[in-house]
Amino acid sequence: MTAAEQLAPARPWGAGRLAPYPTTVNLPFTSVTIDPATQTGVLRDGEGLVVEMGKHGTSSATSTTTVTNLDSRNDQGSDQDSQQD
Repeated sequence: MTAAEQLAPARPWGAGRLAPYPTTVNLPFTSVTIDPATQTGVLRDGEGLVVEMGKHGTSSATSTTTVTNLDSRNDQGSDQDSQQD
């Protein structure tokens, strides 16, 4: 193999995965504001009426780590939990 062949540009590996963007649609809202009472987004249409965007779940998780040794050796425990509705 010659030096010129080794330096020849190659097609990027991801180029074969490219595709056109899917057809887009106009969403039924034109502005988003924050409701001061609930701290949630309020979507409004072109006439200023609230647009219902459906329900979605929420989740929360906690994680704790404890070290129980006094001799500087690795002796760690951990605890994790999560909730979703």
